[in-house]
Amino acid sequence: MGEIKVPELAESISEGTVAQWLKQVGDFVEKGDYIVELETDKVNVEITAEDSGVLTELLAGEGDTVQVGETIARLEAKEGASAPAAPKAEEKPAEEAPKQEAAPAQQKTVEEVAPAAEAPQQGSQKQWLIASPAARKAARERGIKLDQVPTTDPLGRVRKHDIDSYADQKSNEQKQQAQASKPANPVSPSPAASENSDKPVERERMSRRRQTIAKRLVEVQQTAAMLTTFNEVDMTAVMALRKRRKDKFFEQHDVRLGFMSFFTKAVVAALKKYPLLNAEIQGNELLIKKFYDIGIAVSAPDGLVVPVVRDADRKTFAGIEGSIVDLAKKARDNKLALKDLQGGTFTITNGGVFGSLMSTPILNGPQVGILGMHKVQLRPVAIDEERIENRPMMYIALSYDHRIVDGKEAVSFLATVKELLEDPESLLLEG
Repeated sequence: MGEIKVPELAESISEGTVAQWLKQVGDFVEKGDYIVELETDKVNVEITAEDSGVLTELLAGEGDTVQVGETIARLEAKEGASAPAAPKAEEKPAEEAPKQEAAPAQQKTVEEVAPAAEAPQQGSQKQWLIASPAARKAARERGIKLDQVPTTDPLGRVRKHDIDSYADQKSNEQKQQAQASKPANPVSPSPAASENSDKPVERERMSRRRQTIAKRLVEVQQTAAMLTTFNEVDMTAVMALRKRRKDKFFEQHDVRLGFMSFFTKAVVAALKKYPLLNAEIQGNELLIKKFYDIGIAVSAPDGLVVPVVRDADRKTFAGIEGSIVDLAKKARDNKLALKDLQGGTFTITNGGVFGSLMSTPILNGPQVGILGMHKVQLRPVAIDEERIENRPMMYIALSYDHRIVDGKEAVSFLATVKELLEDPESLLLEG
């Protein structure tokens, strides 16, 4: 009997959540097949089988939290095992044989957990073993104890439809009780009472990644002296340069020339001029970094992630654009590795792709600076005392940790970014 255990994920990760079982009890798996997908604080990882055999037991349901090293499934390994071949059409007796052999195996599994079905009062752990993963997940999300759920299964197994039926029954009972106890002179309902009202609501469990994002954003606001300064950039020159060079750029590099490479180059140049924005606080010391790994915030299915463009100061425009495209695709496909997310020194986030005109970005701790890009919008701009023109303008925002970055340095950093973007030819000369 082989065991499927949660492998070592990373130095800072000790647990994960079962996101999806890719194989079910009774399935034959080959060595190297993906069995389960785990969701961690940062990325999703897939666990593979180390042996071939039949999956005999799942010890954790979808949505369960599991620890590194914990056994989450059992596999009956078979020497020289291979996937069963399809039965030949002319061998009719062979079609009946597997059914006759499957019955004892199934009966054995039932006998192992029968005491839980006969005596659920002895503990919920045994009863838990005869509930399907889908039922366990549904019960957990609805706050239902499995040993309270009646089941129509003759072997005592709890299925998802049993959970649904029990939840509907309890909901109807609560509504009837609420109506019976309703006072003659109604008062404003409390939050708890409003949950039992007839108005439709949907309760959805937060993913592990969303919980981590929420926790860290709150931590940053509680620990850092965060302040934001704003400026605006005339994007006329950048847009004109892109228009002139985009076709040739694509032909040469097979990647499109976007805004992000211009902003990344400008940020790196400004960080070299104002190095405290490329630092972090460690106790009573400042760690000033002499490398430039720029995090690019990307919207992923399970929430915002910030993959890192390594050594951005050494990359060309094409190199930066190619890295961003690859990381964004990985994020959308949930294929980011931990190394893609670790070690950034400064972050750029672009709310403009969603139409944001102005916002205050939150620091990506332990970093002390983050640049927010926004929507490019035509606005009337005074060219001189006599002329006003409509120009493509973008508001930019720099949030910074005021504990180590003074206002003068932050404002000067943002002004430098503005100047470089309004003279993009100088950025092209850098690579």
